[in-house]
Amino acid sequence: MTIQWRLRFAVAIFSEVAMNEAREPTDPSLSLHRPVRSFVLRAGRMGPGQTRALATLGAAYILPFEPPTQGALSSPLDLPRHFGRTAPMVVEIGFGMGQATADFAQAHPELNVLGLEVHPPGVGSLLQLVHRAQLSNVRIVQHDAVDVLRSGIAPSSLTGVHCFFPDPWPKKRHHKRRLIQPAFASLLAQRLAVGGYVHLATDWQPYAEQMLHVMNGEPLLVNQAADGYTPRPASRTLTKFERRGLNLGHGVWDLLYTRRG
Repeated sequence: MTIQWRLRFAVAIFSEVAMNEAREPTDPSLSLHRPVRSFVLRAGRMGPGQTRALATLGAAYILPFEPPTQGALSSPLDLPRHFGRTAPMVVEIGFGMGQATADFAQAHPELNVLGLEVHPPGVGSLLQLVHRAQLSNVRIVQHDAVDVLRSGIAPSSLTGVHCFFPDPWPKKRHHKRRLIQPAFASLLAQRLAVGGYVHLATDWQPYAEQMLHVMNGEPLLVNQAADGYTPRPASRTLTKFERRGLNLGHGVWDLLYTRRG
């Protein structure tokens, strides 16, 4: 293979990769065929306790969910049946290792709490916390939050939505992967009951600014802070990672919105 041919081949491959990235949709909640996900499934290390929790507790707390095929009608999850009761519903998107979710559920036994997370170690960790605290008001869907909210949650049915520290995707070429986009803000607003709330938090200032811009642009939502950001509510647990960042002088931005009547 000549040097010139190798160069020509390399340029062709580079051009194809660039064209494929350019053709990707800019909003993760709009594409049906090649969705741009706000997450990447990584092979995280599973501890023995997390593995055991998934095996022994998953059937009791993880709800089965499959998004409808293209053209099929969506069928929302029967949440009262899965929880064994009818109660106000709060959804937490991307709960990480689950500490904030478990703390919130324990502090609010009157609420049903549905956690959405794709990463198995985090799901196993929350199952451990739920079992340890004997929480009966937590259930989990191990699937992409966009799919679950779109086809698994009925409109105007949620009391609240939490989304704490979603991946900021800091590189400019990856901004299209950020979860908080106009179409997703609209989807959140549509799933909230009148007076329901959305609580967001991030430790990445440029993402906080984008969140503020996007959420302020959704006509069904009202910002509850006059200057844009709200102090951290006591209901959101201060994690060890956040505390470490604050001790290093890093900022954290909370945003709180409610659904118009």
